[in-house]
Amino acid sequence: MLPLVVTMGEPAGIGGEITLKAWLGRGDGVPPFYLIDDPGRIAELARRLGWPVPVRPISAPEDALTVFAEALPIAPIGLVSRALPAHPDPADAPAILGAIETGVRHVLGGRAAALVTNPIHKDSLYRAGFRYPGHTEYLAFLAGVTEAPVMMLICPALRVVPVTVHLALRQAILELCTSMIVHAGRVTEAALRRDFGVAAPTLAIAGLNPHAGEAGGLGREEIEIIKPAIAELRAAGIDARGPLAADTMFHAEARRSYDAALCMYHDQALIPIKTIDFHGGVNVTLGLPFVRTSPDHGTAFAIAGRGVARAESLIAALRLGADMAARRAAAD
Repeated sequence: MLPLVVTMGEPAGIGGEITLKAWLGRGDGVPPFYLIDDPGRIAELARRLGWPVPVRPISAPEDALTVFAEALPIAPIGLVSRALPAHPDPADAPAILGAIETGVRHVLGGRAAALVTNPIHKDSLYRAGFRYPGHTEYLAFLAGVTEAPVMMLICPALRVVPVTVHLALRQAILELCTSMIVHAGRVTEAALRRDFGVAAPTLAIAGLNPHAGEAGGLGREEIEIIKPAIAELRAAGIDARGPLAADTMFHAEARRSYDAALCMYHDQALIPIKTIDFHGGVNVTLGLPFVRTSPDHGTAFAIAGRGVARAESLIAALRLGADMAARRAAAD
């Protein structure tokens, strides 16, 4: 058995307090994990919030398994954070990125079962010289992955994959192409088999335009881009269905007909999952050589440091990470 590794994320955000809450909930099926962070920062945060969380530095990931029941294991990052709640400091970038790099080394080295990342604040990292579009792209670089990873958002009632992600809507429409849909479909189908135990996955492919284009009357993207992608996926033996009208894909009866939905742009995917399970959704990165999950929310500066942040999404990310790692290990 291996512990999960959790990265510190943006120290001015809620990552520290939801990690403390996750440890406090350890008796409720939370798998053993350790945090890469500054032990002094986390101990002071627990003290200030009045939470009974003993903190214990560890020198090796495997030590977390014996420590976890009695204290929150922390692998020291070796740097002291300067940020105050809701006030990120670019000087913290080496610690934030160092935690991610260390976590990746641990999962690639077989010392941790899965990587669970707390939210980062990209603007602060950009001001410190960070040159990657986001967390996912940086993880792909660290893992040596050349093909684009795929984002999946998950809650118990739904799995969605946005084919285009963090782009302005106008730009997403311009960049959408058949090959992007095929790549997302292939990676998603493989992950459903390997990491989620779905023997014969079905993919629901959303249209881009209202009513899936109305046979070209409301746009030709379905005819010229999406249908050829579906045909290519089917030719590869993947059960891909569509293009489907997005406004009728996400009610309960429709969701029972597929294992994951491929959506053409960010909000088409995230609005339904956040409506169904706002506090419990999980972000999963498919296409990496290790399991990576993350809470499906940001740094929440507006409530940082107050102890009111909800930890359900992080706890769900921990549980899902452990389940996916176990399935992957069994499959391998």
